[in-house]
Amino acid sequence: MTRTPRRPANPLDAAEALFKPAKKVAPAPAIERRALPNVKEQVSLKLDSDVLAYFQAEGPGWQERINDALRAAMKDDH
Repeated sequence: MTRTPRRPANPLDAAEALFKPAKKVAPAPAIERRALPNVKEQVSLKLDSDVLAYFQAEGPGWQERINDALRAAMKDDH
C-alpha cells in the first residue's frame, strides 16, 4: 500500500494547498426605502469657499438658507 506524503514535495503545490477557492456569497438584496416627506438627510457636500462664506455671513441658519436657495432653483427649473 502506497502512502501519500503528508506534505507536498513541490513547494508550488504546498503553496497552492494553503489557498482554498473563495466561496461566493450572494449579497442580500437592497431594501428600497421611501423617503419620508419633510425629513432632512445628512449629506456631505463640497462648496466653493466664497459660496459658503456668503451663506454664513448672515450668521446661524446658513444651512437652511442654502436649502431654500436650492429649493428655489428647483422651482425655477420646472
